[in-house]
Amino acid sequence: MAELSDFSESTVINYEEAMDRFGGNKELYLRLASKFADDPHHARLKAALADSDIETAYRAAHSLKGVAGNLSFTDLYNVAARVSDALHSADVDTAMQNMDELDAAYATVRDALASLS
Repeated sequence: MAELSDFSESTVINYEEAMDRFGGNKELYLRLASKFADDPHHARLKAALADSDIETAYRAAHSLKGVAGNLSFTDLYNVAARVSDALHSADVDTAMQNMDELDAAYATVRDALASLS
């Protein structure tokens, strides 16, 4: 089982930023981060793109970016921002080109969080 501090040099979870944002309260961070597994935004984004619903896809990508940023999931935040920005500009091709990377970053975060449990 991993410790949160094991991510001190990681871009999956930016430990230093997370602790700064949460005032050093590891328990609070872990409690909130553990709820990420139930976050619906990644699934909504994928479903909306499959349905060509660009507005819903944008809102889901933007929300995913916000959650990732608040929990200091650096890689996921960065790629979600690219997808969100592309969808905001109605550049679906660019958004789609970034989806494999977003899916990988999402899976990596989920795996990292599972290793903390």
